[in-house]
Amino acid sequence: MSDNPPAIDVPERFLTLRHPFPHLFEALHGNGPVRIVAMGSSSTAGRGDVVPYPHRLEMYLRAHYQARFPNLRIDVLNRGKGGEDSVEELARFDADIFAEDPSLVIWQVGTNAVFHNYDIADVADAITVGLDRIRVRRMDVMLLDPQYVTAMLWDDKADASAKMVSSIAAIAAKAEVSLFQRWALMRHWHVHNDVALAQMLDPTDPDKLHQGDWSTMEVSKALCAAITRTVTAMA
Repeated sequence: MSDNPPAIDVPERFLTLRHPFPHLFEALHGNGPVRIVAMGSSSTAGRGDVVPYPHRLEMYLRAHYQARFPNLRIDVLNRGKGGEDSVEELARFDADIFAEDPSLVIWQVGTNAVFHNYDIADVADAITVGLDRIRVRRMDVMLLDPQYVTAMLWDDKADASAKMVSSIAAIAAKAEVSLFQRWALMRHWHVHNDVALAQMLDPTDPDKLHQGDWSTMEVSKALCAAITRTVTAMA
């Protein structure tokens, strides 16, 4: 990214999550440590020199809470695996989520369903099953939808992308879990802040699928703000 990154804004609607995080709130006000698991695919795992969002989120959360909880350890565990989506990720829940006993699970879904032409109905069913499995445990969960990037907007992908994003929103609403709208936020930057799609991409990615360092950083900041606002509102 250049030394003069684009000027962007993050409207309030992207920072206002619909549902509270009671288990995260309890963990933050306990004796710790606080564990958050980030489940997902390559945009969670990270690619190349781009620092992935779980590592950034951990840094921002620690900075935010350092003054108030100086002795509290906050860890965001990166459980991303490239090429997967909800159907494959369900098989990893026991080892990669439940064994860690997190207070919050952030589940990034939907990108590979579109990119690899999965059956969206099957993916949606798997998301519903996964949310049910998480919600019966003492942990909060939020969904993170796909990134708004060139590969998801090609003529042969645009309709599937729109359907996937809408399906994730509907699933979150029905399950009464929060959704962080990465797709809509990045689209806002592109449409309203005149940020070129190329500026949001990893320039080394020939597929034009993965976010670059700058857009990953900005999404991570917004995600941190949404989480901390939700927790603060519970006090």
